[in-house]
Amino acid sequence: MSETMERQYAPGEHPDLPAPSGTKGPIYWIKTNLLSSPLNIIMTLLGGYIIVTSVPAIIDWAFINAVWTDQGLEGSAACRNAEGGPKHDGACWYYIDVWLKFMMYGRYPVEELWRVNVSFALGAIGIAWLMIPNLPKKGLMAIVMLVVWPIFCFFMFTGGSFGLAEVETPLWGGLFLTLVIAIVGIVASLPIGILLALGRRSEMPIVQILCVVFIEFWRGVPLITVLFMSSVMFPLFMPEGVNFDKLIRALVGVMLFSAAYMAEVVRGGLQAIPKGQYEGAQALGLSFWKSMNLIIMPQALKLVIPGIVNTFIGLFKDTTLVLIIGLIDFLGSAQASFTNPEWGGFHITAYVFVAGVFWIFCFSMSRYSLHIEEKLHTGHKR
Repeated sequence: MSETMERQYAPGEHPDLPAPSGTKGPIYWIKTNLLSSPLNIIMTLLGGYIIVTSVPAIIDWAFINAVWTDQGLEGSAACRNAEGGPKHDGACWYYIDVWLKFMMYGRYPVEELWRVNVSFALGAIGIAWLMIPNLPKKGLMAIVMLVVWPIFCFFMFTGGSFGLAEVETPLWGGLFLTLVIAIVGIVASLPIGILLALGRRSEMPIVQILCVVFIEFWRGVPLITVLFMSSVMFPLFMPEGVNFDKLIRALVGVMLFSAAYMAEVVRGGLQAIPKGQYEGAQALGLSFWKSMNLIIMPQALKLVIPGIVNTFIGLFKDTTLVLIIGLIDFLGSAQASFTNPEWGGFHITAYVFVAGVFWIFCFSMSRYSLHIEEKLHTGHKR
């Protein structure tokens, strides 16, 4: 006799029964998600047609017909056809292999690349420490990553002290420069944006007006204009003999530009908090800063995680605009390789590689934000 038959159930209690047939499995999923309405059926057929016609061609170009090595030939001959032009039936990944170091580090001295690698390796370890749950001393590690690590990276990258050779910022480039601009902009824009959001909601007219003017000014001009002004116009307003490094000017422009957008994202979260939370903090006798730090701001930031990450992703992609002021970022280094006559004509492979790297970074940020949302939601998720 089965366990269900042997067990005695109380009045009103029933055994757990299996799900009705036809309400689970792949066929049910297809009917529910892909064929649930005429519009879904049309979109499913259209998507299937696009996949069938495009994916095999992409696989052929990127893998099957691609050139991976020099094949015993000199220069770019392995990636060229009989007429001397680039082969269009397959990617030339050997081209990426040849130019990879330049696309990663720009013109940073080869013998000093260990400084960049060590700095980013330590940063990756610190970020992993903060992201992996149940690891101890996360508060201490956060302080190290926000204070100690940036100072360490500054001395490692620039040199000129502690026996390190000096490396001027015009030699910085590639993905290395992109990450420097993006990390500085992301880390600095969030606290500045929070202060601007609080200032815009302040009851002090002067503070409110200053924050509103700042936010609307920076949101009202494109980033390319900000970079151009920081590089070309800003030195004209400085006293004679006083000048700042071009990279520092770009970092300040990117940071302030992103902070203005971040302020509006945070302000949206503050306005979404019920009035009762503010009144509860006042009833507890908390000061303004304590109530914001302990009650209001944690809830507001939790609500606007998608907007914050979206701003971070936009900032990361906008770093490519620094090319307008002569800084050779990741995309700029790929474009600079086109000027070499030996390797001309392989721009499609280069752009696909750059797009793939950007996609990996942006997709990783997006997925981690979804993980944070899932972990932190406390009943507000719908």
